[in-house]
Amino acid sequence: MLTQDKPLRVKRTLWISRLLRDWRADLGIGIILFFIILALLSPVLAPGNPNYFVDEGNLPPSAKHILGTMSLGQEGYAQLIWGARMSLGIGFTTGLVITFLSVAIGMITGYARGLLSDVLSVLTNVFLVIPGLCLAIVMAAYLPSGPLSIIVVLSISGWPWGARVLRAQTLSLREKDFVAAALVSGESHLHIIFFDILPNMISLVVANVIGSTMYAIGAEVGLEFLGLGNISSVSWGSILYWARATSALPRGAWWQFLPAGLCVALIGFALTLTNFALDEVSNPRLRKEMGSKHGLRSIAGPGQPTPVVRSIQ
Repeated sequence: MLTQDKPLRVKRTLWISRLLRDWRADLGIGIILFFIILALLSPVLAPGNPNYFVDEGNLPPSAKHILGTMSLGQEGYAQLIWGARMSLGIGFTTGLVITFLSVAIGMITGYARGLLSDVLSVLTNVFLVIPGLCLAIVMAAYLPSGPLSIIVVLSISGWPWGARVLRAQTLSLREKDFVAAALVSGESHLHIIFFDILPNMISLVVANVIGSTMYAIGAEVGLEFLGLGNISSVSWGSILYWARATSALPRGAWWQFLPAGLCVALIGFALTLTNFALDEVSNPRLRKEMGSKHGLRSIAGPGQPTPVVRSIQ
């Protein structure tokens, strides 16, 4: 195992360095970090209770109120900052829980043989058939409203897709020579799954975290918008719910829904950019295609057509 650890660490270092050299990853990670810092510093940037009434309702943006006031007189700026704290907290927590379930169930299903593998495969297929958002809406309607209920609902409805991908990759890796060598050396099955096979799928796991977080943030905002969450708490979804309930769009009160909608779109855009960059860095075929394109362009020179390369039979 000691002989395998050093090449694995070198591979991870190269993987991270390639990711950080991609402009899409830099932009996406920068936007994500900005929102995370904004959420963490919400007690400093907007002290006090964001639900307090500070002025008359429906006031447009001004020097006194940067993002205007909501329909009941709350500070729009404070609601947006504290809403980031709630929505991102639920999104990232749910993304980690979904990834944990996907890794555990997917890898055990792909590695194990016999009844356990069959039962977990049937369970995964059943959850794949059921539309995730519909299942989340039904469950959220019967559970007590609150962040914990939303995390539980989205985690239960969101794990099957990642589990299916990780199962397929585990089925391929379990036939490799290093797994056979680990079995011969007497290592336990759980050690092989999580310490021998899992390190070779880090890029898939990270991509699953990003995709699950993006799904969780969008679904949380959707559930809150439908009134299935705790509408008394401040989140981007509850901001949009109250904007709809008070007819902000027909009244032209754009400041009551547009900032929250833009924040949801921007965090989704940042996660998508990061996921695309990660896919290219972790996929050798994509790296080879991009490298060949850049190489042909450098040979042709700027402003000149790319030469056609024909194979010699």
